[in-house]
Amino acid sequence: MAIAIIILLLIIGTVIFHFISPWYFTPLASNWSAIDNTVELTFWITGIVFVAVNLFLVYVLFRYRSRPGLKAEYEPENKKLEGWLTLATTIGIAAMLAPGLYVWGQFVKPPDNAIQVEAVGQQWHWSYRFPGEDGVLGKVDTRLVREDNPFGIDPTDPAGQDDILIFSNELVLPLDQPVKMLLRSKDVLHNFTVPQFRVKMDMVPGISSFLWFTPTRTGVFDLMCEELCGIGHYAMRGRVVVKEPDEFKRWLARQVTFAQTQSRSAGDAALGRAQYMVCAACHGPQGEGNEGLHAPRLAGQDLWYLQRQLKNYQHGVRGTTEGDVFGGQMIAMANLVSDEQSMQHLLAYIGSLPEPARAKADGDLRRGQQLYRNCMHCHGEQAEGSFHMNAPRLAGLEPWYLSRQIVYFRDRVRGGHPDDFYGAQMSLLVQSLRSEEDIDDLVAYINSLQPAQLARRD
Repeated sequence: MAIAIIILLLIIGTVIFHFISPWYFTPLASNWSAIDNTVELTFWITGIVFVAVNLFLVYVLFRYRSRPGLKAEYEPENKKLEGWLTLATTIGIAAMLAPGLYVWGQFVKPPDNAIQVEAVGQQWHWSYRFPGEDGVLGKVDTRLVREDNPFGIDPTDPAGQDDILIFSNELVLPLDQPVKMLLRSKDVLHNFTVPQFRVKMDMVPGISSFLWFTPTRTGVFDLMCEELCGIGHYAMRGRVVVKEPDEFKRWLARQVTFAQTQSRSAGDAALGRAQYMVCAACHGPQGEGNEGLHAPRLAGQDLWYLQRQLKNYQHGVRGTTEGDVFGGQMIAMANLVSDEQSMQHLLAYIGSLPEPARAKADGDLRRGQQLYRNCMHCHGEQAEGSFHMNAPRLAGLEPWYLSRQIVYFRDRVRGGHPDDFYGAQMSLLVQSLRSEEDIDDLVAYINSLQPAQLARRD
């Protein structure tokens, strides 16, 4: 009897929790209400079966409980009962599968007027590509991916020259316009998921998958990777912003094309030298850095990373967060090279500076090596950095600067701005460093590393 009462209470509690639970669908923001309907139908069918089966179990436990003078009978087969159970099970499964197959048939047939957008996944970042005026996306090949061609677009394909490239985790889409998302991965298995749109699909390296939806309300919606894609999987996040069609067109017109990214002329180090004179006041005449002025070393750092940070200062992504005093000082300096060509000249000169000598960092190298295991997946085994992982070089940076940035990420001084996607990832990852000792040991180990490219420059 006790077991029967427990099962009965379990049934009642489960049903009550289902109706009062705060965890349910996010508000729908696309045309896929049919997916909600199929899920709700599944809830009802499985819920009814759950209640019926367990109520039957309670009845059996009560009706055939052990009593003096009664003897159990063994009946191994009952064709009538088996027939009814088979029929009921078949009806239940068909009732769940048929609507799902019907909706799936619609899901794999995007409308003819759907605009095409390619989403590219990589550890742990999103980027996007729109077709240009010709309406056709150019050919791509992961073997063509490099620093000046991160999408791997075939430069010999005329259709790819006007492709519009979005180097950001934020995707903007027009309201009430069907969108066919072409999904591609550069490295490992990812998954494109927007819960408010009720869509998700795996992104498999080497092939292109797709899904489609129509945004039905404006707003900002979460984009997540719902496939375990590596140690930083939980930090692979993005946003989909739905705007009115006119706003979307204005936004799209401001983005760069593949041809524009390839036509940028290389910087002139001689011209950049004059521009660097302003920087030298803090960062040193040879880009060696100055701890007294809180200015980090620039010589030897990845130029693509320096360019990204200059643009972050210009756009207020860095230097505007509470507590970032030194970043705030950089905003005015970064705006001295606001045009693209001036920035390229400056970067070319910084790239010509010799690698400065290193300062010594104290710490437990063995503990630091263990702590660095999480970092090396992006920054490399020798802290050499990786453009494809959007991870800058760490080896060679001053210990005091590395320590300060780790603390900034931990305290959300960096990574707190809504557009600082990489900073937000770092803020999540550095939470594993639980003490100042951890930071000291990690920094000491990074300082001991000597990547091959740095060794050649010493």
